[in-house]
Amino acid sequence: MVLTVSDFDEAERFYRDVLGLEQVADWSSDDGSVVLLEAGRATLELMDEAQAALVDRIEAGRRVSGPVRLAFEVPDSEGTAQRLVEAGAEQVAEPVTPPWGGRSSRVQAPDSMQLTLFTAE
Repeated sequence: MVLTVSDFDEAERFYRDVLGLEQVADWSSDDGSVVLLEAGRATLELMDEAQAALVDRIEAGRRVSGPVRLAFEVPDSEGTAQRLVEAGAEQVAEPVTPPWGGRSSRVQAPDSMQLTLFTAE
């Protein structure tokens, strides 16, 4: 996944320094800035509008996400969400225990990307 952001320094700080994704490469040049952050094993979850609306209702109480939402498995979803909010993210909803288990927290990053932070059981 590639995110194009208007404030590169803020996005780098947020995803690398606050969320804790490890930087594994920096290909920046005079032409522009780019870093590669390790986010673990990636999966692509495809869902239709009805399922997206259901997940939003469960995790956020209302339909809030756009066509792309990033989900990260973290050891402490609530603690991580709090750190991200303190670093400039917006809390979308209170943490929940969804029917599929674990614990989920929703935030919106400063670049407007919506994130689900989840802790598995």
